[in-house]
Formats: sequence, C-alpha cells, structure tokens
Amino acid sequence: MTQPHDPFRKDGDQPAAQQPGQYPPPAPGAGYSQQYGQPQAQQYGQPYGQQYGHPGFADPRATTYYLGYLGQEYGPYDYTALQQMASATRIKPDTTLRLADTQQYVLARDVPGVFSDKEWLTTLILSWLIGSLGIDRFYLGYTGLGILKLLTCGGFGIWALIDAVLVTMRKIPDSQGRALR
Repeated sequence: MTQPHDPFRKDGDQPAAQQPGQYPPPAPGAGYSQQYGQPQAQQYGQPYGQQYGHPGFADPRATTYYLGYLGQEYGPYDYTALQQMASATRIKPDTTLRLADTQQYVLARDVPGVFSDKEWLTTLILSWLIGSLGIDRFYLGYTGLGILKLLTCGGFGIWALIDAVLVTMRKIPDSQGRALR
C-alpha cells in the first residue's frame, strides 16, 4: 500500500509511527520560522518604550486632526487647539476626529491628554450625593479643597450646592485643567 504524498515531508523521509489521536509536529521549513513549541518572536505591535498605547498615537502632539461634525470635516487642528477647544467646551468627548496622517477616525476622548481620565457622570453622582463631604473634589484631584470642604461640611451646604450645579453644567475641570469625559 502506498502512502499519499505529504507536502511537508522531503523526499526520502520515512513517516513516523503515530498513535491514533496524535499529530506530528510541523516539519521545519514548512512555513514555520521556529521549532514547534518554541516561543515566537514578536513580529507586530508597538515597540517597547512607546508612551501611548493606542494605535495611531505615537505622539498626539505631532499629529494634525480634522474635526467631523454633521457629515463635514473642519480643520486642520493641532493638538494644542484640540486641548483649548475641549477646555472651552467647544468639542465634546464624543466628537469624531480624523488623524491626517493615517486617515483613522477616533473619538476625541481617545486622544491622550485632551480630556480628563475622570468621568463627568461619576463626578455628578458624587457631587449630588456626598458632595458635602468633599468626595467630588478628592475625585477630581483637588485634595486641599476636598479637605476644606470636608471640614466645613460643604461650606454649610452652600458650597456643596454650588459645586453640584457647576458639575451639572460641566464647568469644573479636573486638577490638571482638562475637561471631564
């Protein structure tokens, strides 16, 4: 009985005895760069030491962006212009941006450093429920104001109410001056 042709076996190699249910390891040089079971070298991904882990953001400060609004694009804008528009609430976290060099579409909240890593809804809930204890200010990174608000019981309720209204209107940034997500 003749064996069927095996494309992974060189001429003259004898087939190894196999038990049912076992598969032989792939032959070297059959499209595999390494031996079976050996760790493979990383062939893709970002190099080690890159600061930003999001694809397309090797350095967001060196990228030009186009703003997408109601089916039209506006721009080009640089990174500092995006930060200024975010702090002035002219763009929202859900605003669509296109990177000029890669033609990739992203949301404004995904560009590192434009918006805060703090959530607006979390801040709103903290401000309305336990704002008189200063927890909302601690969450935003204002430690000194949080302690002062805690010691005065939210400015006897007045400061807590004003903060709750300001957070509702998105007028309070985080401690680094970035708009909340």
